[in-house]
Amino acid sequence: MKTLYLECNMGAAGDMLTAALLDLLPEERQREFLRVMNAIPGVQVSAEPAARCGVRGLHMTVLAHGTEEHSHDVPCAGPDGVHAHAHDHGHEDAHAGHHDHGQDHAHDHDHEHEHDHEHDHEHGHDHSHPHGHRHASLADIRAIVEGLPVPQPVKEKTMEVYGLIAQAEAHAHGQPVELVHFHEVGALDAVADVTAVCLLLDWLAPDRIAASPVNLGGGQVRCAHGVLPVPAPATAWLVQGIPCYGGSVQAELCTPTGAALLRTFASSFEPMPAMTVEKVGVGAGNKEFACANVVRAFWGESGDGKSADTICELACNLDDMTGEAIGYAAGMLLAAGALDVYTEAIQMKKNRPAVKLCCLCRPADADRLCDLMLAHTSSWGVRRCEMARTVQHRECRRVDTPYGSVEVKFSPASPGKAKAEFDQAAAAAAAAGVPLETVLEAARRAFEKQ
Repeated sequence: MKTLYLECNMGAAGDMLTAALLDLLPEERQREFLRVMNAIPGVQVSAEPAARCGVRGLHMTVLAHGTEEHSHDVPCAGPDGVHAHAHDHGHEDAHAGHHDHGQDHAHDHDHEHEHDHEHDHEHGHDHSHPHGHRHASLADIRAIVEGLPVPQPVKEKTMEVYGLIAQAEAHAHGQPVELVHFHEVGALDAVADVTAVCLLLDWLAPDRIAASPVNLGGGQVRCAHGVLPVPAPATAWLVQGIPCYGGSVQAELCTPTGAALLRTFASSFEPMPAMTVEKVGVGAGNKEFACANVVRAFWGESGDGKSADTICELACNLDDMTGEAIGYAAGMLLAAGALDVYTEAIQMKKNRPAVKLCCLCRPADADRLCDLMLAHTSSWGVRRCEMARTVQHRECRRVDTPYGSVEVKFSPASPGKAKAEFDQAAAAAAAAGVPLETVLEAARRAFEKQ
């Protein structure tokens, strides 16, 4: 089973995760990736060799309208009250915030990672922004993503991750998601990083993604409202349910973008599993610390095509909602990252026919999805049950048919279970004006030939 393990001893950020994953690919594929990313309007992406404490890797540079985001550590006062030396941690951060915040962010925690900060820090930019102080809403971000030159599944995953970031910002600022606005440069920077990670994972197609517990860093960050502790509020909301810790580095090591990407893709947070490592990708930050400022991605084989996993089931009984309303609630849960949502017909007290709404999710997402169930159903309570499951891992392979290319999902352990991705097959059938079954059969035959 193809396994990807992310080592987050120095936190996580979109650009460093991008660099680590890109480092796993051959040079020709890396050039193709850069061509795709540089087709995003207003964005320039480059990758250069770098080394941190002697550890070789790649370093990503993302320019939005010709501007690169920077951040600086807040000087920490020592035991004698004197300000200690500020750590340069160089996460190049994309910022988000209220519509009333200016672009002169004084984000004085100096991250070495090029982290995409979505939270509303004032980053002290000394350079001018020729594009002005424009802002982007979540709807604006969605319009940008829809225009990206990437496959539709990558666009959908990108919006899933960005939706998490927007929810974190809304929670941090105490306002609805619809009112969260992102600074334009930071928004483009973050869109590039999130899209890059989603695209690279789509190309790599690992059967399993695991990560180490996440180092959040320590100290404080300066934002528009004053000095806040690390992790910043948006990050703190996103790492709920994820094993994490603080370290000796007094800087923000994990950004909201990094936390949202890990929350979306990692199925577990644990020490490295037993695996045969085939390659190691290294994503380097901008500056040096006493320890190597890198994120590492281990790629290899593990297990026999099956793995143990933990899943959470959320459930509530509903006897006073219409079918339309239940369907809407189910759609909201799926859009928010539920693994599956289904209903069962039940009978409640007083002989009332009713519906049991069930949501399957990762344990890290349980609190957030539980809140959604309470918000969008008439239930006064949600039951929660964690259970072990055995997962047969699968891969995706794109095949060409007379009706267009379609991805086929299959398990290396049971290739006879191969099946074309429904949405892609349905779109191809509609475009060609043929029955869905015709496209499914064509995809199956093409897969068997491969």
